[in-house]
Amino acid sequence: MSIEPETQARERKDLAEALRGLRRASGLSGERLAVRCNMSQTKISRIETGRALPTVIDVERILKALAVPDEVADELIRLARRANVDYASWRAYARVGLYHKQAELKALESSSHVMRHFLPAIPTGLLHIREYAVATLSPTVDSDPARNVSRAVQARMDRQAILDDASRSFWFLMTEQAVKWQRASPGVMAAQCAHMADINEKPNVKIGIIPQGVQFPGIPMNIFVVYDDRLVTIELFSGEVILRDPRDINHHLNLFELFWSHALSGDAASAFLNETSETFMRQRN
Repeated sequence: MSIEPETQARERKDLAEALRGLRRASGLSGERLAVRCNMSQTKISRIETGRALPTVIDVERILKALAVPDEVADELIRLARRANVDYASWRAYARVGLYHKQAELKALESSSHVMRHFLPAIPTGLLHIREYAVATLSPTVDSDPARNVSRAVQARMDRQAILDDASRSFWFLMTEQAVKWQRASPGVMAAQCAHMADINEKPNVKIGIIPQGVQFPGIPMNIFVVYDDRLVTIELFSGEVILRDPRDINHHLNLFELFWSHALSGDAASAFLNETSETFMRQRN
């Protein structure tokens, strides 16, 4: 499946044109189709003109209302699935400045009420102290794109003010490896763990940690974040995938619940973080 930007734009245009053509061929007006689909006429119009990207469920409802043959419907549903996936490379973000990515995340967080972070490899930027952020944002291999580290770090620090917004809920679920992976010096690691324990005291923040000794029926394959029930972002070495299909979102919510059910949380998570901080402090000394 290709998810290059040019292909995405073309496929979304093709989907809009195909749905509009099928509706016209059926002889239905936009208003009549809207009634059959239990959608607004405005939404139908925005989908058909390409101003709104329909979900896979939206497309299924429209095709059912139009009584589209199965072989045609199957192809359009596949097209809708591809259209609901975005990909952006870290190189592309670096070209415009990684601090722009931080601004994008800030806008996404400001428009969301419940955010669930699954973090099998590393704590997310909302939990970072400055020194840890510098370590994680600095290039690590020659093929990493160049970036303005200090500006990206400051943008990450600025984002963290949203943790004090009591109208929003944050769930941070980490593996023991994510907590203990030594991405920085022992002193920085100690301060980072203590900082996360402090954040866990916020009433709108919940931190969970899955200990290594727990038998678990799944594999923590990717970092992902679920924003309300709107979209999922998945981090890769090379970039980021964004999913909008409600079934993909529901799948990741189910995964999050499964992993959370095996995690330390509340006081137990804070104790784990403080103990890990003390261990790193002893290494420093």
